[in-house]
Amino acid sequence: MTRTAVITGATGGIGRAFTQALHDRGYELVLTGRSTEKLTELSGSVTGGTARTVAADLGTQEGIDALVAVLESGSVDLLVNNAGFGTHGEFATLDLDRELEELTVNVRALMTLTHAALRSMTAARRGAIINIASVASLQPLPSMATYSASKAFVDRFTLAVGAEARKHGVHVLSVNPGPVDTDFFKVANASAIDMGRSAKPADLVAASLAALDAKRARIVFPRAYYALERIVGLLPQSLTARAANLVSGRG
Repeated sequence: MTRTAVITGATGGIGRAFTQALHDRGYELVLTGRSTEKLTELSGSVTGGTARTVAADLGTQEGIDALVAVLESGSVDLLVNNAGFGTHGEFATLDLDRELEELTVNVRALMTLTHAALRSMTAARRGAIINIASVASLQPLPSMATYSASKAFVDRFTLAVGAEARKHGVHVLSVNPGPVDTDFFKVANASAIDMGRSAKPADLVAASLAALDAKRARIVFPRAYYALERIVGLLPQSLTARAANLVSGRG
């Protein structure tokens, strides 16, 4: 039986890697993003034009509603909530509308799409959801306050609904990547904190799908960040926030 996967943020580096990997696994794909031109190119170059494309801006209610309609219109076996972005700078100096848009994409859209997918998946007693969080969720990050807070929500929300969904035959996975070789830092206007040594998107996706196959609830990638998580967990978060502020050069 052919399986169907919906990928948000499909035209970015991680989304493109998910597109390739899931196409290789034989999934029928629904690719979503803001640019019709980029989606068409992605479908053509990776899937030979077989993927369905849906242009939708998840920073808007209209865009969210368009993808809810996709999830409610047919059987979806896998939802990859990959869309998201970050901003950089002292919160008081940043444009509030952009910060609110960041919350809409990173939190509201992900939560709404997860809800729509879970309703149909739990009824069918099968399916899976991958939510992309971040190692930024491990501690408060000055200069990226909204981003780190939004990804902390994604991680904890995913673990909670995953525990609820398990008894209904649905698997939900939280993926927490460190720096990945994408345009993230460029979009966030944070090139100064891009420390290099970024992971390849294909490696992150391979680790994510391996964790999905193993029915794991959560991964941190690369594995070295598990050590950071343990260390951070032993310290007061107010202290780690101040330390991060010093590292960023703003303390």
